[in-house]
Amino acid sequence: MKIEQIYTGCLAQGAYYIESDGEAAIIDPLREVQPYIEKAARRNAKIKYVFETHFHADFVSGHKDLAAKTGAKIVYGPTGLKMGFEAIIAEDNQVFTLGKAKIKVIHTPGHTTESVCYLLTNEEGKEEAIFTGDTLFIGDVGRPDLAQKVVKDLTQEKLAGYLYDSLRNKLLPLSDDLIVYPAHGAGSACGKNMSKETSDTLGNQKKVNYALQEMTKEAFIKEVLHGLTPPPAYFPQNVMMNIEGYDSIDEVLERGVRPLSPAEFEAAANETSALILDTRDAQTFAKGFVPNSINIGIEGSFAVWVGAMIPDLKQEILVVADAGMEEEVITRLARVGYDYSIGYLAGGFAAWKNDGREVDSITSISVDEFAKIKEGDPNINVLDVRKNSEYLSEHVIEAENAPLDYINDSMLKVDKNKTYYVHCAGGYRSVIAASILKKEGIHNLRNVLGGWAKIKEEKSIVNGVEGVKVIVENFSTIITLERKVLGFAAETDDEGTVSLMSDYISQTEKTLWMLSSYLK
Repeated sequence: MKIEQIYTGCLAQGAYYIESDGEAAIIDPLREVQPYIEKAARRNAKIKYVFETHFHADFVSGHKDLAAKTGAKIVYGPTGLKMGFEAIIAEDNQVFTLGKAKIKVIHTPGHTTESVCYLLTNEEGKEEAIFTGDTLFIGDVGRPDLAQKVVKDLTQEKLAGYLYDSLRNKLLPLSDDLIVYPAHGAGSACGKNMSKETSDTLGNQKKVNYALQEMTKEAFIKEVLHGLTPPPAYFPQNVMMNIEGYDSIDEVLERGVRPLSPAEFEAAANETSALILDTRDAQTFAKGFVPNSINIGIEGSFAVWVGAMIPDLKQEILVVADAGMEEEVITRLARVGYDYSIGYLAGGFAAWKNDGREVDSITSISVDEFAKIKEGDPNINVLDVRKNSEYLSEHVIEAENAPLDYINDSMLKVDKNKTYYVHCAGGYRSVIAASILKKEGIHNLRNVLGGWAKIKEEKSIVNGVEGVKVIVENFSTIITLERKVLGFAAETDDEGTVSLMSDYISQTEKTLWMLSSYLK
């Protein structure tokens, strides 16, 4: 028997290849399915099943293409949703035979209503592994606020309650020896506190995973919903693609992997509403690029930022990439549902420049230069595009926080007539922001090289104290509100809430004490 985790770092996603006695199954495949087909062929195995743990939100699955190319049967958990392809809708506890092994469906609603885990019994008859999808991660559980975007009458509270029951009634009774294989690890937006580890024993998770500890359903719901940030905007669209179907990856690549000369590229940009997406390294991009391009470097959290910056999955895209990376870029776009790449710049930016065409650039300055400018004029306009939480911990004195995550709102803070010094944590996000601002006609920008990682070494321009003061004030307000909730809970004899709020207050007070000590 063979079990292989096929992990993709840019999505923090784990697909699985399982094989027994010449029959194979793929769990949660990515959009590009040829690697699975080739793997099975090398091992003289036939792909019999494509098991899906749920309708994924963060990527477009390869189930439809894989079934079409291999004859494999697609399997989903219990659902009443009408799908745009043929599939087996499995029942709870239904068993599928794979060679000499067996795979049992365990219905675990919570992350979504159709979520299932797959329990693998090996060729010797021993329960060996559990493939938990987005129900149970290493150190975390799936967020319960996504399916409500697709199914009416669902709330995140109701889904969190389902998840509580699923974990306790379906997973906790299973053997401690089982290996847990989740669909995601650290970096995925499908949870909030996932471990960098991508597998573990169920027994250890019972000990260390906060969601598996003894608590009331009410306490669990509050805990699992606490601290959730809004999901990326493209998530609901990916869900619908996974339900309704999509173009074959072969068609997407045929449409997108099309070399265009500089003249053809410019004509396509002028004659369509295509977005020019430059995927080169941020600092390379800043030195020169095709006018009106936006930069999202392939080496960073590409899928996440594409989803955040390009709201329409049907947006036509023209690609600029490093030589040899064009198909990789178009494939990665397709992984998250962006199927309408219409070509790439043959020869890359060098070909455009050598053809004598107009170029644009972003002025970059070192931290030393920035510090001198700031010292000479304390009132310069500094645009910090990090998350608000990053900004609040420490920031440049008098800097304006304009998070890249909410670029449309952040743009409202920018005056076209002023010069702005833009930075993020390391330089990746600041160039994305600067490229979008320039596309919108805001050109007086200076990118600070090295971002906050370098800026924080310049003590004269850092305002950590101010940030901590703000946090202290916020924590003081939070404690006051928590005590009010505690009082209401005590009056109504709500023991679960009393216990939970008491813990919250204790932890908050400890944090407040540490921050207050920093200010002394």
